[in-house]
Amino acid sequence: MRKLLLVSLAVFVFVVTAFAADTVIEEIVARVNNSIITRNELQKAKDQLAAEAREKGENPDQAVAKHQQDMLRDLIDQQLLIQKAADLGITGDTELIKKLDDMRKQMGLNSMEDLEKAAEQQGISYEDFRQNLRNSIITQAVIGREVGSHIQFTKDETQKFYDEHKHELERPEQVYLSEILIAPTKPAKEGDQPPDPTADQLAAAEKKANDVLAELKKGAKFEDVAKKDSDGPTAAQGGDLGAFGRGMLAKELEDKTFGLKKGEFTDVIRTRQGFVILKVNEHTTAGVPPLKDVEPNVQEAIYLQKLQPALRAYLTKLREEAYIDIKEGYADTGASPNQTRPVFMAADSPTDGKEGKKKKKKFLLF
Repeated sequence: MRKLLLVSLAVFVFVVTAFAADTVIEEIVARVNNSIITRNELQKAKDQLAAEAREKGENPDQAVAKHQQDMLRDLIDQQLLIQKAADLGITGDTELIKKLDDMRKQMGLNSMEDLEKAAEQQGISYEDFRQNLRNSIITQAVIGREVGSHIQFTKDETQKFYDEHKHELERPEQVYLSEILIAPTKPAKEGDQPPDPTADQLAAAEKKANDVLAELKKGAKFEDVAKKDSDGPTAAQGGDLGAFGRGMLAKELEDKTFGLKKGEFTDVIRTRQGFVILKVNEHTTAGVPPLKDVEPNVQEAIYLQKLQPALRAYLTKLREEAYIDIKEGYADTGASPNQTRPVFMAADSPTDGKEGKKKKKKFLLF
């Protein structure tokens, strides 16, 4: 069991003039073992929720009101999982570096310094962003190891879930496409319309498209050729266009692609943008797919259905093994009646358990 954090309750009032100019005053709303949660962190959680709601086109005030009572619970959950990660030796360092580098590549940036500048230009604290990403990685790792790995279900459960949710699994006929586009001309700058091609430019583009088609027929990987030769906006993603149902494509393209099987590709097709080759990555028929085709999706749905109550039970257990104290006026909606409230004694001032802070912090004690 964790060693009880000793905190001083000798002073209940503070004098503002006693603090230095560079001191940040933080109000503690909860203590979780040797970590604290401040009112500022609670406000940041509200601000983030409001921002996410705005991005989705939802009312931010309604989103905050809906989840406000559970915000402190969620921050306590996070602290318990982060502390458990430390016990398990999970740092998330390797995964964090990989995720940040993936973001850099997706944004077309040359260095991590450029990623940091891009975050700051959008008004995001890169330090906070990086820490939040790390927290997400390590908490998910703990959940996977301590909770997810123990979730099991039988073939009968899979069949039962499939039978009960067939109406949700019904789907229209669709093709999932990738493209290689060979454009005869290119715009002078991004966003401009390309100039009208000359006869020679059209002929050169058509020849290149036919050369690409011949390369594919010899066994070249479509995604690799798309990244190398395609002039389309999807080139960096290997030409991936996503899914299309009946009526979503031009009639000529629909006729040519809906007649293909998975893995097949068209001949060169002339379009307004140039010469295109389309590959069918997946071709789904209309109706309810057989269980064997959607079994991984069904099992994932069962897993998620079982995960939430199992995670809540695990977090309750962590609470019962921890020392948690909540300031009057705040409530932990995930609290267990079997939790132990800490006994406070005179000691040094509490710390926030965070590294790399440059400013001195003073905390308003309960």
